[in-house]
Amino acid sequence: MRFASLGSGSEGNGLVVQVGANCVLMDCGFSLNETLLRLERLGMAANSLSGIVVTHEHGDHIDGVARLARKFGIPVWLTHGTRHARRDEFDGVPGITEINPHQAFSIGDIQVQPYLVPHDAAEPVQFVFSDGTRRLGVLTDAGCSTPHIEATLSGCHALVLECNHDTAMLANGTYPASLKQRVGGRFGHLNNADAAALLRRLDRRWLQHVVAAHLSRSNNTPQLAMRALSSVLDCDESWITVATQETGFSWREIY
Repeated sequence: MRFASLGSGSEGNGLVVQVGANCVLMDCGFSLNETLLRLERLGMAANSLSGIVVTHEHGDHIDGVARLARKFGIPVWLTHGTRHARRDEFDGVPGITEINPHQAFSIGDIQVQPYLVPHDAAEPVQFVFSDGTRRLGVLTDAGCSTPHIEATLSGCHALVLECNHDTAMLANGTYPASLKQRVGGRFGHLNNADAAALLRRLDRRWLQHVVAAHLSRSNNTPQLAMRALSSVLDCDESWITVATQETGFSWREIY
């Protein structure tokens, strides 16, 4: 089982998970040409994708999904709320499945567990991916942690965890007050300290990879995110991977 990122941040997101011959793309917030270039960088072609799963309707996660799915005939899984929020865009896209956010499903050999998160969207979910033995947990675009989130992510072998902002940088930055309130609120984005606190409450005994994701260009730095997460794991900061907006990160194997 392996995973990689096309890019992570407010300008576009996409994460690829592969088990055997099956590859799933989680979200696609890039133009069609940009998506194809980023897939090629990972040694992939769009027609090798077994499916696309969508977390929510915000543009940096969904804007490229319908075009990619329509052009290459890729099936799409998303919640009813997400589909309804972008219903006109998905008219005529074949192979759409509305998922129950409390019910796992499979795409070939990849087991997919959706779970609900607090975010300012219609019916937002995040996902845990598994090959039946190993588990990759992904959490971005959540304003705060919940017991359900922590129970779902506990015991994962790899984590992609939002570290959107540093609270002091956000408070003293140039965002207008309304945007600061949204980003830092309970339905916004996880800050470094809250991400670290969440990580501390998980069963971490199987962890092989931890990735800091969805970093704000204006209100965070890779160093601050790495420092926050490494302090929980008592590891060198360089062990933490940072998903960048420009290149995401390359393939990571889960053994």
